[in-house]
Amino acid sequence: MLESSFGLVFFMKVTSNDRKIRTVYFRITVDGTTKEASTKRKWEYLRWDQKSERAVGTKEDAKSLNFFLDALTLKINEVKTEMMYSGKIITAEKIMDHVLGKVQPRVKVLEEFQKHNEQMKALLGKGYARGTLQRFTITKNHLGAFIKFKFKKGFCRICQNQI
Repeated sequence: MLESSFGLVFFMKVTSNDRKIRTVYFRITVDGTTKEASTKRKWEYLRWDQKSERAVGTKEDAKSLNFFLDALTLKINEVKTEMMYSGKIITAEKIMDHVLGKVQPRVKVLEEFQKHNEQMKALLGKGYARGTLQRFTITKNHLGAFIKFKFKKGFCRICQNQI
């Protein structure tokens, strides 16, 4: 799904008592919603061009920072393009999570429920009664029927941050 607006900005914030050295941040804006994060890089305020959003100079440290910022820009654009091609809704939060590595694998609810029931079956007589297992099995069956009714599928995926 195409977004109506997308923006990426690099800027500096004062984070310590030293006013000359500042931390470089980046901000992603999608459809008016913004998310920002630190690049974990510090730079001299006087050697920063706000208009070009890059370090000024021909020294190796300036070239290194600019290369890092270009690589970060490329990664953000790759994530955005991948989301667009796969038909996912593009949001600033989703892009930021991908860039920062916060994307967690999704699991199927009914598969996890079945694993739980099998573990419980192995513990029958060691803290669990047969009636408890029967109730959990019935609950799993009802949940499966609800997922088929509500989502028109035989499965439903969840990830850790949805719980």
